Amino acid sequence: MASKPGILTEWPWTWLGNFKYVVLAPFVGRSIQSLLNREDGSKIDIGYLIIFPFLLFRMLHNQIWISLSRYRTAKGDNRILDKTIEFDQVDRERNWDDQILLNGLLFYYGYMKLEQSHYLPIWRSDGIVLTALLHIGPVEFLYYWLHRALHHHFLYSRYHSHHHSSIVTEPITSVIHPFAEHIAYFLLFSIPLLTTVVTKTASIVSFGGYITYIDFMNNMGHCNFEIIPKWMFSTFPPLKYLMYTPSYHSLHHTQFRTNYSLFMPIYDYIYGTLDKSSDTLYEKSLERQGKSPDVVHLTHLTTPESIYHLRLGFASFASEPYTSKWYFWLMWPVTLWSMMVTWIYGHTFTVERNVFKNLNLQTWAIPKYRVQYFMQWQRETINNLIEEAIMEADQKGIKVLSLGLLNQDEKLNNNGEVYIRRHPQIKVKLVDGSSLAVAVVLNSIPKGTTQVVLGGHLSKVANSIALALCQGGVKVMALREEEYKKLKSNLTPEAAINLLHSKTYNSKIWLVGDGLNEDEQLKAPKGTLFIPFSQFPPRKTRKDCFYFHTPAMITPKHFENVDSCENWLPRRVMSAWRMAGIVHAVEDWQEHECGNMMFDIEKVWKASLDHGFQPISVASASESKA
Repeated sequence: MASKPGILTEWPWTWLGNFKYVVLAPFVGRSIQSLLNREDGSKIDIGYLIIFPFLLFRMLHNQIWISLSRYRTAKGDNRILDKTIEFDQVDRERNWDDQILLNGLLFYYGYMKLEQSHYLPIWRSDGIVLTALLHIGPVEFLYYWLHRALHHHFLYSRYHSHHHSSIVTEPITSVIHPFAEHIAYFLLFSIPLLTTVVTKTASIVSFGGYITYIDFMNNMGHCNFEIIPKWMFSTFPPLKYLMYTPSYHSLHHTQFRTNYSLFMPIYDYIYGTLDKSSDTLYEKSLERQGKSPDVVHLTHLTTPESIYHLRLGFASFASEPYTSKWYFWLMWPVTLWSMMVTWIYGHTFTVERNVFKNLNLQTWAIPKYRVQYFMQWQRETINNLIEEAIMEADQKGIKVLSLGLLNQDEKLNNNGEVYIRRHPQIKVKLVDGSSLAVAVVLNSIPKGTTQVVLGGHLSKVANSIALALCQGGVKVMALREEEYKKLKSNLTPEAAINLLHSKTYNSKIWLVGDGLNEDEQLKAPKGTLFIPFSQFPPRKTRKDCFYFHTPAMITPKHFENVDSCENWLPRRVMSAWRMAGIVHAVEDWQEHECGNMMFDIEKVWKASLDHGFQPISVASASESKA
């Protein structure tokens, strides 16, 4: 919001929240009714019917730019600014679709009031030429002076400062303005539209093409990576007066008093407001190569819907912990399409870029879903993808690669040991994060606890937790007899005394992993605290119990460029497995942590605290009550 919000700052439908789209319902319904009620043989008004589909197209167009920008800036090639984006910017820009909603309402209103807008032809050359001339002339000229006026301290503090709160821009930053400012912009951009309607030269192509051009240039100018090739300007030198570049407009967001033009820099040249470093920044950004990261976290998709929660997906969804939403079923065509793409695309892709002290971090994702990791016929393919990612990291000189989620599954690759055996010469250190996961779970158990229940499938982490607790004199009660026998075989006689198998469970501290079923959860007494030791959280079936987070810690302030949540974890909370790779690199440990290898639990825990990671209070588990 602007520093001193002026009148008409808020959007009229803000109070409707996610139900704001209902304001379009009467108009959409009326357009459909006009189609159903038309007389046989009467002409269909295509322009009226496609208003709503065109609004959906605009949303898709914007989303493509968002995903492309986040992917390109995460990789680093041609990135313009290195400054970070945080959650406050994502929250500020989550209403980017409001301007599309506003345009839709005004289009429908204009159609009802202007009879000349009915039954528009598909194409009219004179209308397209007129639209272009009116944009180059009046629109660009008036916008330039409107923009300069908005930078006057009176208007800037009340309106335009909201837009400039984002120093590092994303495509959707282009439309983040107060309501009153958008009204002014619409009046400006309506000059070519209304003129062609009144002169009866308008067409569906001139309308749709002009609005798409505005969206395209707006998104491109705020994408934070240089995309315009040099040959375009060398082939046609006057183009530099007619088309700006992302780096050109980026300077406006960092310098504030230069490069005011809309899309055509000609007026900055004429009125002397061109930033002198425009050409230099353009050349520098175009030639820039992304830096190889120091640490990579290798994760994978979880559910078909998880594609929307990736940082490359919907920014607002990614900024919140992953939860399944009822309206996702409406998006099944997109979900199905994304699943097909992941099946066809056989390579890891970059999801996120972060900074931790002097370390550059990246998150890579395997294009496979959780369910595929349990399919026998998919395991070889998945292992090959993981191995390719490891070898790519080694070739790039990456120090540490941490294996997240099921990429370190014991049945799949023995916690990553398979790759070390195949490539003993690799320099990149593989980390499965088990030691830190154990440390986090042990330190999540309330002080003074004398007995715990251990349930779910056993794993490297579960075995280590049971060993540490039994050696520390804490009674560990195994839910299942077979798990009890397996655990006992791995314990010393002294420690095994504290391992029990009982059918009565009085303890209210349950350490749980994958495979904990509903019947087992029902055995827990009221008020039980479920502390997961697995990568995935248990299904919450008890409303009278509390569910803690999967092993994770709160990140320090020097962990930067954080604008998305890691799966189901809260904001600025990182899984122990991902965190382990960072700690490994900062401490410059030279060993792999794979297979049966475990680091000293106290050493790993102390190192994580020393570098600013903070444990999550058990009291916060009440927020996770089912």
